[in-house]
Amino acid sequence: MELENIVANTVLLKAREGGGGNRKGKSKKWRQMLQFPHISLCEDLRQTLERDYHSLCEKQPIGKMLFRQFCETRPELSRCVKFLDAVAGYEVAPDEKRKECGQDLIEKYLKPNSEDHVPEVPSQLVDACCERLEQEPSKELFKECTKLIHDYLSVAPFADYLDSLYFNRFLQWKWLERQPVTKNTFRQYRVLGKGGFGEVCACQVRATGKMYACKKLEKKRIKKRKGEAMALNEKQILEKVNSRFVVSLAYAYETKDALCLVLTLMNGGDLKFHIYHMGEAGFEEPRAAFYAAEICCGLEDLHQERIVYRDLKPENILLDDHGHIRISDLGLAVHVPEGQTIKGRVGTVGYMAPEVVKNERYTFSPDWWALGCLVYEMIEGQSPFQQRKKKIKREEVERLVKEVQEEYSEKFSPCARSLCTMLLCKDPLERLGCRGAGAKEVKEHPLFKHLNFRRLEAGMLDPPFKPDPQAIYCKDVLDIEQFSTVKGVELEPTDNDFYQKFATGSVPIPWQNEMIETECFKELNVFSTDGTVPPDLDWKGQPSPQPKKGLLQRLFSRQR
Repeated sequence: MELENIVANTVLLKAREGGGGNRKGKSKKWRQMLQFPHISLCEDLRQTLERDYHSLCEKQPIGKMLFRQFCETRPELSRCVKFLDAVAGYEVAPDEKRKECGQDLIEKYLKPNSEDHVPEVPSQLVDACCERLEQEPSKELFKECTKLIHDYLSVAPFADYLDSLYFNRFLQWKWLERQPVTKNTFRQYRVLGKGGFGEVCACQVRATGKMYACKKLEKKRIKKRKGEAMALNEKQILEKVNSRFVVSLAYAYETKDALCLVLTLMNGGDLKFHIYHMGEAGFEEPRAAFYAAEICCGLEDLHQERIVYRDLKPENILLDDHGHIRISDLGLAVHVPEGQTIKGRVGTVGYMAPEVVKNERYTFSPDWWALGCLVYEMIEGQSPFQQRKKKIKREEVERLVKEVQEEYSEKFSPCARSLCTMLLCKDPLERLGCRGAGAKEVKEHPLFKHLNFRRLEAGMLDPPFKPDPQAIYCKDVLDIEQFSTVKGVELEPTDNDFYQKFATGSVPIPWQNEMIETECFKELNVFSTDGTVPPDLDWKGQPSPQPKKGLLQRLFSRQR
């Protein structure tokens, strides 16, 4: 039995390392799998794709790269792109170097006599920037300048881009992105754990070699528990959120028996494991502060989409290979309509805020309370309202949450104690994060004064702990409890409507990021150096004929 676990772990580690060889986990046929269609096959896409500059040239990673490649063919546009990159560099510069970085940027791009002068920014705005830079080099200094540049690029240059070879290539990538996704898109590896409706296992995209976690939701189990709305809600929320600090949904597909969510693979284990099973319980304060800051950024990204998470606890915070965290398991998350409050006594005992326990209305306040519980637990090595491995009745825990002030040991510095006290304020109106400015209030707390949040948000700060790349931070294969067979439930044709809403294939931004990270974009996105049009983009050429079908395929297609 031990052998089964060793084999499963060895195979997974080999896959995580890229499987040996030069292909880095890619299939031998990866180029065929990602072969561009002839441009004539992309006409439907051209007609239906929304012509929105922000979506096509800023939000979508491949769209952004192709628009920049187009801009590089014209000096006046190339200057604008370089200026935008320089501003992005200024915003993430270390505090002590930001002023110098800003001065260099003004000299290079905003002075009329410079070689790369950007004339779209008027001189009075340049003067205002120079003045503000001397007073205080704020991260927002060039915000108006970048807006002007984007306004300029979004009109005539954007229109020219839409008529270019580069946009045609973007349509080919979008065509690939929208191809059907099935279980054959992936290789499956060992079980990592259990979700509410089925197992979670590691998987790998055959075409790119990218590793993911596949969360399986068994169709019969969903139906028996009437979990359709909950499953679809989680999928739609994951699809909407694009954050470095929340697990990403890359694909959603179905098999005969299950609905599958393909998510960011987090190899470093969860915070509960690291708090309690890696030596003495709890963390040193700097490590706790780093995780708290990243969780704060994740909550901010969720709240900006008007999503309240409602299930923040150590086991739902996962570490990646480098030691950065992501929020996972959005099954209880819900959208809060603009200007409204919601109600719902949901969450985990000991982490639910007083207003949730009392079944009162709320917006985002429960998440800031739970962050207080988590910071406390990371430092103390125990949650504020429950003692580990001591059975306390739910009613007693809820009484402590509503009425009793938490106690602080000598492990807490005055700064850490102050943050916890402000987050664990019983009155949601007085709680940090709920006074009108949201995450900004939390980020400005003295515990984070040494952290540059712009650099943190760009993934430029080194985490305090890096997981061991040779370790598997999850239970042994045979220790993960098997799900029992679901009895007394039959799937019917009417269930297909729900399955179709769920199984929508690739999610654009994560899919495009995957193509870039695995270097498929770099290898396939080739244009001729002599200016000739590649055959697949040449309207005069014809699409290559489809490969001939075998006898069985011909027979089956007739039956359909």
